[in-house]
Amino acid sequence: MSPRHRTRALAVAAAAGVALSVALVAPPASADAGGDYAGSLSNGTTWLASVPAEWNGTVLLYSHGYRPSFVPGNPASVAPDDATKALLLERGYALVGSSYAAGGWAVPTAVDDQLQSLDAMLGQTGLDPEHILAYGTSMGGLVTGRIAESAGDIIDGAMPTCGLMEGAVDLNNYQLDGSHAIEQLLTDQDLQIEGYASLNDAFATSAALSAAVQAGQQTSEGRARVALAAALFHISDGVPAAQATKDTAVHQQSLYTQLLQTIGFVTPGRFDIESTVGGNATWNAGVDYGKLFAQSEDRNLVAKLYREAGLDLKADLATLTRTADIVADPGSVETLRASSTLTGDLQMPVVTLHTLDDILAPVQVEQEYAEDVRGAHDASLLRQFFVDRVGHCSFTAAEIAAGIDVLHERVQSGHWSGSSATVMNRLAASIDDSGSAFVATQPGEFLGDR
Repeated sequence: MSPRHRTRALAVAAAAGVALSVALVAPPASADAGGDYAGSLSNGTTWLASVPAEWNGTVLLYSHGYRPSFVPGNPASVAPDDATKALLLERGYALVGSSYAAGGWAVPTAVDDQLQSLDAMLGQTGLDPEHILAYGTSMGGLVTGRIAESAGDIIDGAMPTCGLMEGAVDLNNYQLDGSHAIEQLLTDQDLQIEGYASLNDAFATSAALSAAVQAGQQTSEGRARVALAAALFHISDGVPAAQATKDTAVHQQSLYTQLLQTIGFVTPGRFDIESTVGGNATWNAGVDYGKLFAQSEDRNLVAKLYREAGLDLKADLATLTRTADIVADPGSVETLRASSTLTGDLQMPVVTLHTLDDILAPVQVEQEYAEDVRGAHDASLLRQFFVDRVGHCSFTAAEIAAGIDVLHERVQSGHWSGSSATVMNRLAASIDDSGSAFVATQPGEFLGDR
């Protein structure tokens, strides 16, 4: 590791007052021989590392995604899955990643936890890397985005994948919009869709929202309103572009299915975020849902369903606007913004990967992120790649490796190589046979930016 990297990483750990303890697993004769390592920090963070026998001189720092605090287990991870781990090791990368200090919404401590774990790994292995790249998935993509704006003296390049690049405040707000539509249009109950006093309250709301959507799906009027709620949740039709269909019923059924999956995950997840920042950090008071929906990519589909059902879409949107009265706790908003907002002010080259149909990190967040980066005059440091696949973080090992290779080459050469979808598919195919589906696209407008 270069002196500037090493000195800075040590300073971060010392400033945080975090004692490092390490334990070696299957100790190699030397770092060059490869092996697996594990250790812990005094704040509860655990870390893992794997070093290939033929190391290429680069370390990959991996940031894992959100793990609910109410689900047991929070292990450290060095890759999103075993296949990706094996491929990256085969290509000569050394891998390291941590658990973060705790499960749940770990973003406030995650950057420091990651950098301190990196330092502990380098100290234990004796590796002296030419380059260190950071990458992560989902919430870990947001953590990686934070690293890209704050750790330029340690990390050389970053690759957020399926990242929450809109930041947690906007994440909360767009999800609130979808829940608001369900509450107002699909149920006559007064549901608590934010400000949960307990996890049980969050689960109760999740069950009530899901029941309302299931009941709504039984009528043409309800199906139209289900589609509107799904559109505000940024849920796309769930059909790969290569298999596009004009069958409205197929699209609506897919929206319904994905909406149920989304509600079941994000509603209790909101409890974790609120617990971390001390209150409700979301609001819709003053939102004009007519203007908001006019920017939705699903507006034509929803309008057609409303016409078929004989419903007045403008009237429903007016109802959502009239009843939008949720006000956030200012202190919670400020706390959440301070720990999870991305400014777009990059300190290193950044590559992003995103699937086109992602129910938890909608592809439209990449539009918001690109806008932020352009606003910071750093567009030359950013390349964004899109994969025509349904699912959250559903990348193949070849796609991940191709993205890392592009980033690695940019760090080494100082300039971007060819980066069209065709070039990326060709590169992925040359790396591994797990497949790739890179496509050229322009994400639509992100609706949750207040």
